Amino acid sequence: MGKRKIRVAVTGVGNCASALIQGIEYYRHHPAEDLGLMHRELGGYLPEDLDIVAAFDVDRRKVGRPLQEAVLAPPNCIRPIWPNLPDYGVLVQMGPVLDGVAPHMREFPPERTFVVADEEPVAVDGVLKETRADIMVNYLPVGSGEATRYYAGCCLRAGVSLINCMPEFIASDPAWARQFEEKGIPLIGDDIKSQVGATIIHRVLARLFEERGAKIQRTYQLNTGGNTDFLNMLERNRLINKKISKTAAVQSQLSTPLADEDIHIGPSDYVPWQGDNKVCFLRIEAVNFCGVPLELEARLSVQDSPNSAGVVIDAIRFCQVARNRGEAGVLLPASAYLMKHPPRQMAEDEARRLLEAYLTDRGRDPRPVV
Repeated sequence: MGKRKIRVAVTGVGNCASALIQGIEYYRHHPAEDLGLMHRELGGYLPEDLDIVAAFDVDRRKVGRPLQEAVLAPPNCIRPIWPNLPDYGVLVQMGPVLDGVAPHMREFPPERTFVVADEEPVAVDGVLKETRADIMVNYLPVGSGEATRYYAGCCLRAGVSLINCMPEFIASDPAWARQFEEKGIPLIGDDIKSQVGATIIHRVLARLFEERGAKIQRTYQLNTGGNTDFLNMLERNRLINKKISKTAAVQSQLSTPLADEDIHIGPSDYVPWQGDNKVCFLRIEAVNFCGVPLELEARLSVQDSPNSAGVVIDAIRFCQVARNRGEAGVLLPASAYLMKHPPRQMAEDEARRLLEAYLTDRGRDPRPVV
C-alpha cells in the first residue's frame, strides 16, 4: 500500500505468538483471502505488512534459536497453520524471568511447561532501539505483573508502542497511561479479546438480555484448556487480575451489576489432552415477562491461540496508524473494541463505530481518556 513495514517485537514466544507469526505467513501466501479477518486492509496496511524484528523468551528450547524454529518448539502445542516459515533473521533473546514463571510449573513434565534457560537477560530497551521496533506485543503468562511492567518501561525508554495482551493493567492504569501520553507513544490494552471467544459471546448475550428486558439473576463462564496458559493458571493467586478483567467485561454490559456471589467468570481447569483447544461452558439464568424464568446454556469449542491472533493483527495495524498520525497515550476505540479491560468499557457496536470513524475521518479519538 506504499507504506513501510510495521516493525514488531514480541515478548513471550508461546502459542499466541506462534499463531500470529504463522498467520502472517498464511495471508502473505493468500493475498486475496479475507477469510477469518475483521479487516483485510486496515489504515493502508495488510497482514503481510507486519515484520517481526525482535523476540524475547526465557525457555531454553527457544532462547538463542531462530524465530521460525522457536515458534514451533515445545511446550507450544498450537495446531499448525503455516509451519513452513521462512528465515526471519531473528534469534529469540533471553528476557528477565522475574515473575514470569510460576513455581508450580516446575512440577510438570518439561514437554508441558517452561524450562528456564541458563542465560543472562539482554537489555531489552537496547534491543528495541537497535532493531528500530515500532510496536511490542506482550504475550507474557497471566500473573506476570512485575515482568509486564519491566517491558512497559523498556517501551517507554525506547519510544516503542505497547499492545498489552495480558491482564496486567497498563493502559487501564492512569499512571502508566499518563507516562505513554507524556512520551508521545500510542498504547493499546489491556487483556486481548478473542475474535469469537468466551468473553465476547458472554458480553453480547448479556447485552441482548439487557436490551430485551430480560433481567439476569445469575451467570457463569467456565473454561478448560490444555496449553501452558491453562497450566500456568492452576496457581489461583496469578488469576486475580484475570478474573477482574473478564468479570468487568461482562458486568459493564449490565445497567445494574450483579452481586459477586451471582457471577462467576474465569478459567476452570487444565485438561492436558485438550492442547490449544479451549472449551467454554456458559450459563445465564434470568427472568422474563411477568417474572417467568429463562435459562440459556452454551458451549464453545475453539483453538485458543489463533482466536486471539485475529484480533492482535488488527491491534498492531491500528496502533501503527496512530503512530503515523502522531497520536499518544491510550487509543480508546481500539482498546474498547479489542481488549477485555480498557480504560473505559463500551458496547461492542459503539466501540466498533468509533474505531471505524477514526480510520475513516483521520481525526483524533473523539472521547479521549482523562
